[in-house]
Amino acid sequence: MDLNDIRGVLTPLLGIILFLCIVRWAYSKRSAHVYEEAANLPFMDDDDSAPGESGAAEQRKMI
Repeated sequence: MDLNDIRGVLTPLLGIILFLCIVRWAYSKRSAHVYEEAANLPFMDDDDSAPGESGAAEQRKMI
């Protein structure tokens, strides 16, 4: 067994371990509130815009 065989085994093994660590981090309870807040962003109202004014029209006024 030479160095290239070790690299061939070690690379996928480290990739799988890294993938599982990222999945565990993403689904941990500490990260849940961040993802819940991000999921609700599209449903939050803009208090600054006037009634009947769309976001695109407001952006054009700023430019």
